[in-house]
Amino acid sequence: MKAYIFPGQGAQFSGMGKDLYEFSDKGKQLFQQANEILGFDIAKTMFEGSAEELKETKITQPAIFLHSTILAKMMGDKFKPDMVAGHSLGEISALVANDTLDFADGLQLVSKRALAMQQACELEPSTMAAVLGLEDSLVEAICADVEGTVVAANYNCPGQLVISGDVKAVELACEELKKAGARRALLLPVGGAFHSPLMEPAREELAKAIEATEFKNPKCPIYQNVSTFAVTDPAEIKKNLIFQLTAPVKWTQSVQNMIKDGATRFIEVGPGNVLQGLVKKIDGSVETEKAVH
Repeated sequence: MKAYIFPGQGAQFSGMGKDLYEFSDKGKQLFQQANEILGFDIAKTMFEGSAEELKETKITQPAIFLHSTILAKMMGDKFKPDMVAGHSLGEISALVANDTLDFADGLQLVSKRALAMQQACELEPSTMAAVLGLEDSLVEAICADVEGTVVAANYNCPGQLVISGDVKAVELACEELKKAGARRALLLPVGGAFHSPLMEPAREELAKAIEATEFKNPKCPIYQNVSTFAVTDPAEIKKNLIFQLTAPVKWTQSVQNMIKDGATRFIEVGPGNVLQGLVKKIDGSVETEKAVH
């Protein structure tokens, strides 16, 4: 069975999507539609913008979403998923790809999500850190003992967990994690504490937009970051998507469940190849590949 997976923030690069724009009229038309929906020329920023410009959350998130969803649409009949999943922001790309959401609705949600997260980041100095080489349970226990807000945010693969919270608490947690034997506990260059309780204002904002958007029956199950199991009910998909901003991304568990349910081939749709690497670390026996149009 084929599982199509969609990347999140961090996969962006200057020049991304230019080949999709130049390759077909379909790609061109979708980029032009995106420019109209967003009210600025995101295509130009993606094709010509600097790495610094592309790092802004309000640009990064729509840019990655556009790269993934336009690529999926350009694959046409070759795109035949038995199941889908997306890492963080990639979950919305996955929902467009499996027909739960329209392209335009998905892009509007991504744009609102990015702006709401940006605003939440500005309320309190916050950050994230990558922790390598420790058991998840030990990282969780150390975070729970640290004063302030710091939680496990991304379960990327065994031995690789990202923590998130207020700057002081994350720094303290990093010191304690190194003492406990972490190979690395490194602050990440991100705008704030994604997938932590500090994203609550963004969750409330996004919840209104999600509730007002039509979610249809998907053509295949999605394994969501919050629940990690196959979901096909539009009401449940909505609920999980709302909680995603303040809950951890359980990528390891989602991939394990997809494999348990029969996935033997994981195809990454979008910029970069980070997810293929994570899948291989979760289970080296499955095949991974990059989607091409």
